[in-house]
Amino acid sequence: MSRKEDIDFGKTSMKKRELITRTVIRIRFNEVDSMGVVWHGNYIRYFEDGREDFGDRFSINYLDFRNRGILIPIVKVVCDFKKPLIYGDTALVETRFVDSEAAKILYDYTLFNNKSHEIVATGSSIQVFLSLNRELLLDFPPFFLDWKKRNGLLPPDNDPGLI
Repeated sequence: MSRKEDIDFGKTSMKKRELITRTVIRIRFNEVDSMGVVWHGNYIRYFEDGREDFGDRFSINYLDFRNRGILIPIVKVVCDFKKPLIYGDTALVETRFVDSEAAKILYDYTLFNNKSHEIVATGSSIQVFLSLNRELLLDFPPFFLDWKKRNGLLPPDNDPGLI
């Protein structure tokens, strides 16, 4: 799913897409504790399931980075728990790409009980770019800038009205 909002790129205005995926997750027996409630650490795993689905759907997965000599480790993850999920539930994780001018990848997550549609958790994550030598890259890799352009997050190179 993508939604567009007006943004101003210098002298030219264009529609900026909002990149979102929704991923259904079945709560398995090995993900719950003795009370039948999902163990808190698995919520982070569900966020990762959402990130991987996002990468597959928008053609920007972990292997795309690795094959270009870039590592993208998580440096921060936040999860705010609202309601429990239990064994037998089905969850839906909404993964939203948050565009940033800084050389990092940001995602916001909303985890729902897929049956009741109640929010059970919200969260976010930050990833940075590293070389294969594990050196921090302070600029976006060129292929990632191309990806942002293809997905309406940056103006195309051939627009003469842009700064």
